[in-house]
Amino acid sequence: MSSLRAGDRVALVSPAGPAPASRIAAGAGVLRSWGLEVATPQVGPWSLPYLAGSDQARAAEFVAAWCSDVAAVFCVRGGYGCLRMTDLVPWKDLPPRVFVGSSDVTVLHAELNAVGQSTVFGPMPGTSDFVDDPLAQARLRELLFTGTRSWAAGTPVVAGTARGVLTGGNAALLAASVGGPRWAPPAPGAIALLEDVGEEPYRLDRILTQLLRAGWFEPVSGIVLGSWTDCGDVSAVLADRLSGLGVPILGDFGFGHCVGSWSLPLGVPAVLDASAARLTLL
Repeated sequence: MSSLRAGDRVALVSPAGPAPASRIAAGAGVLRSWGLEVATPQVGPWSLPYLAGSDQARAAEFVAAWCSDVAAVFCVRGGYGCLRMTDLVPWKDLPPRVFVGSSDVTVLHAELNAVGQSTVFGPMPGTSDFVDDPLAQARLRELLFTGTRSWAAGTPVVAGTARGVLTGGNAALLAASVGGPRWAPPAPGAIALLEDVGEEPYRLDRILTQLLRAGWFEPVSGIVLGSWTDCGDVSAVLADRLSGLGVPILGDFGFGHCVGSWSLPLGVPAVLDASAARLTLL
């Protein structure tokens, strides 16, 4: 995975929901304090208030930013909308870039990983999870600038080790993609990263059941579970739906919608040692 350095130019884009201008400015200020030159989003209001702009405008902004003279592209926030623009982006034609986003951006990670680009699942500069969380900022900066290679975190759920490419992200978005024309299961032996926010236990049950019945977990050799913020007590659901897969599982890993979230790469090979509560890049 490529690293950033002071002086690099980066672009902020809005592929999903709108973010307040004040928060985008605050997030851009943090990135500038890292020595980066920052270009801010260009899309404007749209008739659907939960989208930052029309599908065509958001896709065009994304492609234009990606193909400009930048080292990295940061999504300002998630929310909803990325799934609506995936068929408007020429994924195979995009040059290599560092890419950062999470939550709804999960579907964009999947598209980029599918064409061989590694990405970063991390907090976004138009959200409070980034602007108001110095620890999450520091962890993202460390990954981007110095290249974090190993994480010791979490609680063993099912002991064992696994080796494979890191994949996944937000569970609800993974389930929403199942069955679509661009959907594909994880690569053989993949290590799945899963997190979510605001899903009651029965809704998480539906999400995981949908993924199970679609065969999404069949190639998976290990699972890392992140945060389940505002989801209630999901421990029983996770155990019921996942423990029977017979793969190592590491829980409470601390990525996703949580304070001090780890930023993690996707589309790169790693080793999961669930027994020792460690994830290491190869």
